[in-house]
Amino acid sequence: MTGYFITFIIMVGVFMVGCFKFKLPVGVSMMIAALCGAIEGGLGTESIRMMVEGEFGYVDTILTIGSAMIFMKVIEDSGALDAMSSLIIEKFHKVPAILLILIMLIIMFPGMITGSSTAAVLSSGSIMAPILALMGIDAVTAGSIIAMGALLGMIAPPVNTAALIICAGIDVPYVGFTGPLALITFPLAILFVLMLGLKQARHLDYEKLKPALVKQDEVRKTYGAKIYLPLLVLVILMVLFKIVKIGEDIGMPLMFLISAATGLFTGKKINVLKTVPEAVRTAAPVMGILMGVGMFIEVMTATGVRGLVVISCLRLPSFLWLLACCVSIPLFGAVSSYGACSVLGVPFAYIYASLLGGNAVVVLAAISLIASVGDMMPPTALAGLFAAQVTGVKDYTRILKKCLIPIVILLVWAAFFLAKSKMIAGLF
Repeated sequence: MTGYFITFIIMVGVFMVGCFKFKLPVGVSMMIAALCGAIEGGLGTESIRMMVEGEFGYVDTILTIGSAMIFMKVIEDSGALDAMSSLIIEKFHKVPAILLILIMLIIMFPGMITGSSTAAVLSSGSIMAPILALMGIDAVTAGSIIAMGALLGMIAPPVNTAALIICAGIDVPYVGFTGPLALITFPLAILFVLMLGLKQARHLDYEKLKPALVKQDEVRKTYGAKIYLPLLVLVILMVLFKIVKIGEDIGMPLMFLISAATGLFTGKKINVLKTVPEAVRTAAPVMGILMGVGMFIEVMTATGVRGLVVISCLRLPSFLWLLACCVSIPLFGAVSSYGACSVLGVPFAYIYASLLGGNAVVVLAAISLIASVGDMMPPTALAGLFAAQVTGVKDYTRILKKCLIPIVILLVWAAFFLAKSKMIAGLF
């Protein structure tokens, strides 16, 4: 036990030093930490094999994120996102509550198809930030809406990277998640955006807002309904292969690429040689983190450290399991929400799905929602920091303070799903 604990301390310590002392990327810090753990744990020449195997542990998820970001970049460059924003504001500006809810869904959309909160903030979040400002919502509140929308977007269906990671850890297929993930995220999205923004949005003056939408209106008039075709193609493919199941599932990466290819001919001209590399560069940090997490977890498993973590969780008094899950996973998420899913999410999923006989799908959905909070935890705080950046808020902690009540509500909601997973599963 002592040897395992020393290996664990070395791995976490090296990671922390790499991230915070030398400012290395999270993925690189995880790789170095995994290598140090492998050497200290006595893996010897097996260390290289473990690193390579770990690097490819999440290759399916990496392909999904990469192809989704290409799709996201195509519909952004084609003008589809601008057109959608303009259409929604034009149709619903007289009903601020509905307008805010639809804006929240737009903010969530990139996270829903990539499983990344960063993608949501940097793409649709950056587009919606000036719209929220023109609606009379102050920068801190706008940043809070974008940050919470990004967290919920990364958990909402169809792609939930956090749940995919836990699925891989406990050998559960990623099937049947759409309903539970929708139920656990969309009610919160509606609640949070109204709670944060409705009071200020009631003062919306569409005539003052209209001049700022000239560019978006022009895109709509130029290309008409066909500009939305890539989104329609993606929805049709997902319905056919994920819900109706007309045949062998072609996989999310291919669906995204087919939809992206459609977008090359439906809106503004797109330079493929420029757009695709930009999309990959945007997704690279997230993909790098997943590679690092894969190596980190592979070495933890091979050295016995992962078993130590699981046993430590199981040895907690049963009445503390729920509290420990809601506290430890977000705190570990300050390092990496994906890493938290693999290191802590897996043992807690085992506790609630196997030992307590809960429904595995609902349990994983709840734990992934808890893990999303890690993207708001300092010092990494990817969602919060980028939300502050796109809204022009210099001190990220102002956004974090604004989000504290929504975060507490989120954790209580997730804990309810975790504790009552069998009951909730009966709804589907």
